[in-house]
Amino acid sequence: MNPVTVFKQVYSVALLIFSIVCIMALIANKMTGLSQDAHPVAAYFAILIAIFWLTMVEGGQASLVGLAPVNAELYKDSHPIAYKCTKLCHKGDNLDRYLLGRQFMVVLVVFTVNISGAPTENAELWGFPQWIMDIFFTYGLAMILFTCMVGQLNTQVNASLCMLDYINSYFALFTLYVAMFIEFSGLLHSSYVVQLIVTKLAGSEVKTNEPPRTAAQSAFFWFRCLFSCVVLCFSFAVTLEALFNEKTTMWDGVPAWLAVIVFFILMSVVGMLEGMQIAFFAVAKIPASERGESIWSKKTCNLLYKGDGNNLPGFMVGRQLCVVSCMLFIARVTSVKVADDGSENIFGVTNGFQELFNTGLLGAFITTIVASISWQLVASAFPIAFLSNPITYILLRWCLFLESTGICMGAWVIAAVHKKIAGFQRDEVYIGTAESRAKMDMSDQENRLAMGPGHMVKLPNFAETAPKSLQKLIKKDPSVAQYINSVTNVEEGNATVTE
Repeated sequence: MNPVTVFKQVYSVALLIFSIVCIMALIANKMTGLSQDAHPVAAYFAILIAIFWLTMVEGGQASLVGLAPVNAELYKDSHPIAYKCTKLCHKGDNLDRYLLGRQFMVVLVVFTVNISGAPTENAELWGFPQWIMDIFFTYGLAMILFTCMVGQLNTQVNASLCMLDYINSYFALFTLYVAMFIEFSGLLHSSYVVQLIVTKLAGSEVKTNEPPRTAAQSAFFWFRCLFSCVVLCFSFAVTLEALFNEKTTMWDGVPAWLAVIVFFILMSVVGMLEGMQIAFFAVAKIPASERGESIWSKKTCNLLYKGDGNNLPGFMVGRQLCVVSCMLFIARVTSVKVADDGSENIFGVTNGFQELFNTGLLGAFITTIVASISWQLVASAFPIAFLSNPITYILLRWCLFLESTGICMGAWVIAAVHKKIAGFQRDEVYIGTAESRAKMDMSDQENRLAMGPGHMVKLPNFAETAPKSLQKLIKKDPSVAQYINSVTNVEEGNATVTE
């Protein structure tokens, strides 16, 4: 390990420890929202449960998506709970349902962390100078580092390599059930309306692994879509009413019109970042000549895939920082705050409903649908359009810069410690490599993943997932990858062979 990497890990871990200590101290001093309104114990409980659950929500996604092509019979005996998880999640269209419910869980957890640990106005701690208070607390750096490194990045590192061990617990199974229940409730079904519109615009149809719905199933589905759209419109009405009347936790001195503009800009940035990851993986398997004629698409692809392709994972790390930062700001912008006596209740609702508004749940719901899922669905149908946008190139540069600072390198240290304590082992130990599984007549089935227009599953980068020897050949001659893809299409019945 080179000295630069060691330095980045040391300073990143030091910043993380400092951030955690300060957040816990703010809670103890009743200088955060929940600790002030309820009790420090409630805030401690909420923030620790939320961040712990976030580790499983993030790690579970990597595991369940990554294991989709693998024959579950290979690990039925060695990992019985992981087997239960995958048998449920990989049945029919359940993976799409899980991803939908899981997206709301991520946003909700981040909002909970913000309510529990974000400082109140004019918070002070240990006589720190104002510039430290501004950087770490007013602008949220401490919360960003805590959420990204502890709750997200370190779990993704382990779950991407140790998928079976990571979800072989009842906690993983319970998280899966919760995500599936959220989707079943219909709260997020407006996403399916967006999905249908997007696929129609793309001249395609939504691919499904299930038989056509019965009349009763169709009626229940469209009822939930209508319910979700009504809730979404109502959430927007409440949030905009609060913003225009300065009834949110937005910083003092920010005019209402500017708060509204900031709200939509932040949601657009989150949407771009969510869509970019889908678009980047989608075009990874497209020949360079087919990635668009726009100067911005060429500049984006040249930057993203140059050299050994390290900029793609680098973008993913920087993207995580940006998304969490924006979500924490959105949480502050949209969390409603009114007088306790009920005199300022929005739309004159009862105190019970007003307490629901105050939790920030409506802001989390809006963010999930409008700033996250919708953009991912659009990007899955129109990846080239995302590449041709100059904002994509600017955000890519920004994300790569953030990653280059090494500010999140501490996540790899946490991941190593977590892996050692938990005793995780790489999946190859239990189920072998893709090549060895093929020799056992247990080949992976990539077609189990519902990818393409209207789906949120990220397409794998073939050049990174292929065997090492083949990767070298692909780098020398890209036509090799094109040939393999064409053969795969023929084998799966998606193309015809002509002589």
